[in-house]
Amino acid sequence: MFGALGLAAAGLLAGPMRSEARDFGVEGQAFPIIEPDLLATIESRLRRAESSGELARMNEVFARRVEAKVRRPDPVGGITPARAARSWDYDPTALIEHDIRDQKGNLIAAAGQRINPLDFVAIRQDLVFIDGDDRGELDWALARYADPAAKIIFVKGSPIDQMTARKRRFYFDQEGRLTGTFGIRHTPAVVSQTGRTMRVSEIALKPGGRS
Repeated sequence: MFGALGLAAAGLLAGPMRSEARDFGVEGQAFPIIEPDLLATIESRLRRAESSGELARMNEVFARRVEAKVRRPDPVGGITPARAARSWDYDPTALIEHDIRDQKGNLIAAAGQRINPLDFVAIRQDLVFIDGDDRGELDWALARYADPAAKIIFVKGSPIDQMTARKRRFYFDQEGRLTGTFGIRHTPAVVSQTGRTMRVSEIALKPGGRS
């Protein structure tokens, strides 16, 4: 009996099978799939914004914001007026992690080598960091350092406005990269080369902008 049933089942599985597709209709409400072209949508919105004048207003607001950032960059965080004088040396020596070669493959610096940039270049101008919004610090820096002798670098304030008013070039420590490198936390601060190191000095000013 089992053998006969097994053969019958095998015949059903192996033999040709007939199937019919039937349409059972649609149950419930159907909705078409709509996928609007993204670029066409953006273009349409831009055209509406342009025709209404909104685009021009947005461009004007953006231009004013950019100009404001250029004229007055974000102040460097964590910098306060110096209350006590302190000095230290910064060693710019760097460890070379990978071989450095020129375009012809000649070795310039080998991995593991220590290189001090001050062995090849001289920093002839002092770097003077001040709060450009502090009148005392600004007057002190201008009275003490002539233009060729130092670069006056703001950590706060508007270098462009002061250049117009003082007729002298000023700079800004964008994102605090220089003060962070030298470890400066207070202003005014002066960085100058002393041999193979950079001497960093924070200076406490007396009332009236005197050191």
